[in-house]
Amino acid sequence: MILFREFSVIDKVVDMEEKRKRIYPERLAERHLDGVAQLERLCFSQPWSRNSLELLTREGIGVGVACSCDGQICAYGGMMCAVDEGQITNIATHPDYRRRGYGRAVVEALIKYAKNNGLDSISLEVRESNRAAIDLYASLGFKVEGKRKDFYTKPVESALIMIWRR
Repeated sequence: MILFREFSVIDKVVDMEEKRKRIYPERLAERHLDGVAQLERLCFSQPWSRNSLELLTREGIGVGVACSCDGQICAYGGMMCAVDEGQITNIATHPDYRRRGYGRAVVEALIKYAKNNGLDSISLEVRESNRAAIDLYASLGFKVEGKRKDFYTKPVESALIMIWRR
């Protein structure tokens, strides 16, 4: 019984330490672009170029957020903005950092930006097969509102359209 209690206490301490770890996405800036471009190439079959990613750093056009881990970009997301709508362009998390809350932190930061800047909705497309992403977006209030047939290439796949509304 004592051993069980000791392990239980240790487990609780570890859990508390994990909960104390905070993930702080920061606004995407020029200094992040090389790392974000590298992450794009790692995660997507048709990555955005560094020049395209630069749009996410321009006020009034788009917004990007990035998380750094161990001296590299481990997650990022981008959103183009027009009037009162946001369109999430990409969310990417380095494979070594998946399922640790970085993707969630990025999407939450984009939602916070939307709320603070008068956006009424955010839309995105997600591969039908990307169950982890679909579940993440649904847990943050996005709802499936449509489908784009054969939206993706390499490989060809339909996209679900998900929308978050204020």
